[in-house]
Amino acid sequence: MAHARASASLFQQARAVPHSAHRSGSARIRGGGKQVPARARPTARRIELGYELRELRKQAELTLEEAVHGLPLSDTKLYRVETGLQDLRNAGDLRKLLARYGVAEEEDIERLLSIQRAASSREWWTQFKGSMPSGMPRFIGIESAAVDIQAFHPVVVLGLLQSERYARALYEIAKPVEDTTNEFIDQGVTLRMKRKEYLTRAEEPGKLWAILYEPALRYLVGGPEVMREQYDEITRLAALDNVTVQVLPHTVRGYVAVNDFSILHLGDTLPVTVQVDNAWGASSVSDTPREVAKFSRKFNTLVASSLPPEDTPKFLQQLSREITE
Repeated sequence: MAHARASASLFQQARAVPHSAHRSGSARIRGGGKQVPARARPTARRIELGYELRELRKQAELTLEEAVHGLPLSDTKLYRVETGLQDLRNAGDLRKLLARYGVAEEEDIERLLSIQRAASSREWWTQFKGSMPSGMPRFIGIESAAVDIQAFHPVVVLGLLQSERYARALYEIAKPVEDTTNEFIDQGVTLRMKRKEYLTRAEEPGKLWAILYEPALRYLVGGPEVMREQYDEITRLAALDNVTVQVLPHTVRGYVAVNDFSILHLGDTLPVTVQVDNAWGASSVSDTPREVAKFSRKFNTLVASSLPPEDTPKFLQQLSREITE
């Protein structure tokens, strides 16, 4: 069982994100540093470029309005670029910004231009974008680029752990309420199974630490056979070196988060991101230190209240025996 930890020490504090280096003379960016798989994926590259530009602007002591004054950019667009919501596709605009920020060394400029080009490339999930709720495309981009993910789900099995039949049954249950089509369901299931490759891909598989609330595991989706298959799938994935699964018993008397959430780490030099779903099905993400610290405390508390990872297979076996028609 991977990640078998005795306590919830992983998130005793939010991970710090280093700022751009200050040097005499021209402005400098965070050159080199640890290279992580996230950097190769467009969404992570977009976040990286935005973070670099935001730090350089702050270092130059410029407001958004001052930074774009006289340039073919609006302060709104620059804000969206800095927060990773939008590409900066024009290399000329990037060069002008860097000149305004005092970045003079060609090595630094070329590094950011390389990031800019990668950030503008097509993501694998683009073909599914039309069937995703608001905010989901950005989250999936971050999810697939993350080095490791910590997640909690109180209602259903976490998407990264779902079997295909369980995922389809969930969509079928929601079909009358969401007024969806069979094509929408097929696309949703295909996308969910594609997302699971994060855990099993041959090159640099992502790490997952998931906490599942017992009521979510007892919620009968698709019937006993589907649920037994789902328990087997969780057990199979939990046996991977890069996956840890804990169960939070329904008898716990301490804190229980009422909403699902994920904490995603993109590497040592990019900000940690938190994702939550709202009542309308939209996905929201934030990398503000306050939000990251709050959800880290939540996860720590849930880890401490959950059964140890090595008990998960036995717990799922017991649930499988208890299921009746």
